[in-house]
Amino acid sequence: MKRFSLAALVMAIVGIVIMAISYSHSVGAAGPLKGSISIVGSTSVQPLAEELAKAFMKRNPKIAVTVAGGGSGAGIKAIRGGQADIGTSSRELKPEEKQGLGEVTIARDGIAVIVNPVNKVTGLTLAQVAKIYTDQIKDWRNVGGAKGSIVLIGREAGSGTRGAFEELVLGKAMPTPNMLVQGSTGAVRQTVAVTKNAIGYISMGQLDKTVKAVKINGMPPNEDNVLNKSYALNRPFLFLTKGPAKVIVKAFIDFTLSPEGQTIVGKEFVPVGKHN
Repeated sequence: MKRFSLAALVMAIVGIVIMAISYSHSVGAAGPLKGSISIVGSTSVQPLAEELAKAFMKRNPKIAVTVAGGGSGAGIKAIRGGQADIGTSSRELKPEEKQGLGEVTIARDGIAVIVNPVNKVTGLTLAQVAKIYTDQIKDWRNVGGAKGSIVLIGREAGSGTRGAFEELVLGKAMPTPNMLVQGSTGAVRQTVAVTKNAIGYISMGQLDKTVKAVKINGMPPNEDNVLNKSYALNRPFLFLTKGPAKVIVKAFIDFTLSPEGQTIVGKEFVPVGKHN
């Protein structure tokens, strides 16, 4: 039988102890995350945040993520007041709103202005879109189309897409009451698809062949133009934090920016990934 020296035996024992400590630490470091995360804010970001939360909780079953709407203003207020772990916004923050808050752009959204495929108009300026939605331009012939009264389609009050559209296009002007209001993106798209002289607006991710997206100021709505901001009707989807984020909150934000999270983003919106 091979004999071990006392020194060799001691070294072997020390090695076993070191391995055990290392294993214990690695298990602790990689142990399951647990706790709760509350997210409050933009109604436009809400469905995306819910999808991200669902995937994140599947990976981390001991974490409960709750998502609520209320609008971008509510998200800013909630994160400032400590009522949420993450606030969400679907618009750029004003300078006075930025103080003390951390911002992470998780996605960008392009709002496409759509017409019926038979409409020969292929592009409009932002000013023309504003005049159309304030009843200053009422006929397609005034913007290079065939003669015909423009049929205005828009979203309901409280819609995040409507809010962003009005902020980006109308500024402080009020939209005309002569607008057919629809309660969903799908309803806007469907109405434009079957109405020869209609115009509407939808999230770029919801475009299909039943409608035609027009260029705005000469730029088509596509991912590159939204990311480089050359397409005028684009907006960020923001996660807002205040102070040092909890470990699980950071984990959720990291997941959102990961390839898996950005794949979820890319189903309807423009992923940011390394562009963030």
